Amino acid sequence: MSAPGGARGIALEVAVEQWPIAGRFTIARESRTEAVVVVVMLRVDGAVGRGECVPYARYGESIEGVVAAIESQRGILAVASVAEVGAVRLALQAALPAGAARNALDCACWDLEAKWSGAPVYERAGLAAPAPVTTAFTLSLGTPEDMGAAAAAARDRPLLKVKLGGAGDPARIAAVRAAAPAARVIVDANESWRPELLAEHLAACEGAGVELIEQPLPAGEDGALVGLRSPIAICADESVHDRAGLAGLVDRYQAINIKLDKTGGLTEALALASAARALGLTCMVGCMLGTSLAMAPALLLAGEAPFVDLDGPLLLAKDRDPGLRFEGSEVFPPAPALWG
Repeated sequence: MSAPGGARGIALEVAVEQWPIAGRFTIARESRTEAVVVVVMLRVDGAVGRGECVPYARYGESIEGVVAAIESQRGILAVASVAEVGAVRLALQAALPAGAARNALDCACWDLEAKWSGAPVYERAGLAAPAPVTTAFTLSLGTPEDMGAAAAAARDRPLLKVKLGGAGDPARIAAVRAAAPAARVIVDANESWRPELLAEHLAACEGAGVELIEQPLPAGEDGALVGLRSPIAICADESVHDRAGLAGLVDRYQAINIKLDKTGGLTEALALASAARALGLTCMVGCMLGTSLAMAPALLLAGEAPFVDLDGPLLLAKDRDPGLRFEGSEVFPPAPALWG
């Protein structure tokens, strides 16, 4: 790929940022006090496109590895003109695997296209204009008493997402429901359940009016879900990243959680959502723990999703400025100064 007319190439900048969490964020496999993100900036002819990703050790990613993967694409950017950034974005689909590195680059490409052309990303992608949506608010894993207290503090939020950890989860679910009787509730086990726990835990969820259960069993060890007649939809998270293998999930899951850090960007996320709907799977839109820059592209998918979990900025001690506008649990589409 070469830049026509000798036009300058696209300059790549990469930065690693630390964002303190408000308190501690705990799930079944880890506990953290800060979110570490990688930000990509693409510059050309006065236009700047940005994308943010969150490397995740569960998927074999590290900060250093993600930065190196991003840097490996410097050559293709250096010989491309801004008019070719769409072709660069498509070339990244083959050059990098699904994951955090491709996500940051892909979203930065979309943003650069929008900034250079003056047309917002949703128009360039052929989507409807995004509208405000209600996001879940996540309660970290803890003792039933601690989770009940956290639920009481968040009881006015319309949708709570409850992190679970395996043994003792029925008590956690009951404590949250007692403390927030009017809230809708979804739960995320983060692969912590075992087949012998399914009946008891599903009964506890049903009794508490839980509407969705994310990834109860470890990815690759979810055969017990085949043929399971659950009154609550079971949602694949760690079990699904992109379209590869999607058809193999329909006998055990009724929904999938689409996260741009798993799909490798908005480009694949849009294709995954379309493929999932064609298979009769419900799409949830989720996130890793990052800033508003990471959430903004996912909002383009959120309008058609019955469950949205883009509360990352609400869990941070401080978000970037400018960031997304939140009114309670309602999140508004990004301003162009942020992304898109």
